[in-house]
Amino acid sequence: MIRLDETQNEKQLQDSDALRETWADLSAEDRLNAFMNLERAAAEDFFLTLKTDEQAELLVSLPVFERRFWLRILPPDDLADLIQEFEPELRYAMLAELDPRLGKEVAALLAYAEDQAGGLMNPRFARIRPDMQVGEALRYLRKQAHENLENLRFIYVLDRDQKLLGAVSLREIFLAPDQKLVQDIMRTNLVVANENMDQEALKQLFASHGLMAIPIVDSAGRMKGIVTADDIVEVVEEEATEDIQRMAGVEALDAPYLKIDLASMIKKRGGWLVILFFGEMFTATAMSYFEHELERALVLALFIPLIISSGGNSGSQASTLVVRAMALGEVRLRDWSKVLGREIVVGAALGLILGSFGLLRIIFWPNRDTVYGEHFFLVGLSVAVSLVGVVLWGSLSGSMLPFVLRKCKLDPATASAPFVATLVDVCGLIIYFTTASLILRGTLL
Repeated sequence: MIRLDETQNEKQLQDSDALRETWADLSAEDRLNAFMNLERAAAEDFFLTLKTDEQAELLVSLPVFERRFWLRILPPDDLADLIQEFEPELRYAMLAELDPRLGKEVAALLAYAEDQAGGLMNPRFARIRPDMQVGEALRYLRKQAHENLENLRFIYVLDRDQKLLGAVSLREIFLAPDQKLVQDIMRTNLVVANENMDQEALKQLFASHGLMAIPIVDSAGRMKGIVTADDIVEVVEEEATEDIQRMAGVEALDAPYLKIDLASMIKKRGGWLVILFFGEMFTATAMSYFEHELERALVLALFIPLIISSGGNSGSQASTLVVRAMALGEVRLRDWSKVLGREIVVGAALGLILGSFGLLRIIFWPNRDTVYGEHFFLVGLSVAVSLVGVVLWGSLSGSMLPFVLRKCKLDPATASAPFVATLVDVCGLIIYFTTASLILRGTLL
């Protein structure tokens, strides 16, 4: 009998795994049919592994009596995220299908902004009173275990006004004598977060203390719920995705790539492309200003792509490193002078390296007199010095722009690689032709 049950469980897991692999390729109708054909236990496990938007799509196609069951198996915080996926008029219908207590919990969570700690927390957590004896607390925890608690590893000690006094682990309760009071074994030096704390600050709190869960309290110290490390992992993934998209010169997408409509995709990508296009138009303006130099020394035009790409690459590197360091909390606004000092040294060193390679390339190039003329050394020197200046400028602008944006209360990720590259392109041409004019004056110019 046991072997038969194990065989059935293995088959259910295989069916669930196979459906998970093909889910993205199925139509809405095929998804519904395949899901309804799963055994109940396998279907529950499978439903919980779906992303929030996938759960929402599936629920819309289910009959109302089936939908109620699947709504009720989710914890309140996940359910709040799910309901936000629906259109406003459908949200009220979904809330109406919940039990009164669950509906009240979800409605309270929906009152918070999505990026606040209150919007991420689960209002269900294990709680006991400080004046309980350990034996009484264990019996009380057994009753709470049936309430679909997300985390039983940590038990929080609250007074009659629901104010957080301390916490105790399940292991500590098991090891303590039954007659001992909870207040004698609880820890009071807790890391807590306010319900209005931004998710970015909450993420830093998890990272700096290495915690698995953080209690969320209101301004009066009343405990409202807990946020677990699993919740923060999702936040980190979402924020990293948005930062990568912005740094690529794309407005943050609000849906998976294949699910966002083409009009929205064009709008989100086109805005930045238009801005960058007009920015690059200044490149033509800069080149027209040095038209006389180009006519007299056409050889300078050969190195324009080399100069501006080197500056753009160094700027993109610096911008990416600083934005990421800001996101991880490694660099703060007050650290701008330290970053500036480092980038001056690094930018100058990188410029010298590239400039040396550029000079050597011209000096030892076959037929250099034919290609670059009799003043090939001065041409090479112009390229080398320009590379030092352009790479240094790229590093400085790429590293400082995120600080400027943060100071202006804007997202530092907006200092995207394409934006920095466009800025450095224009300035790089000015540096290049100004340097060439000074070095080649009296010879080619």
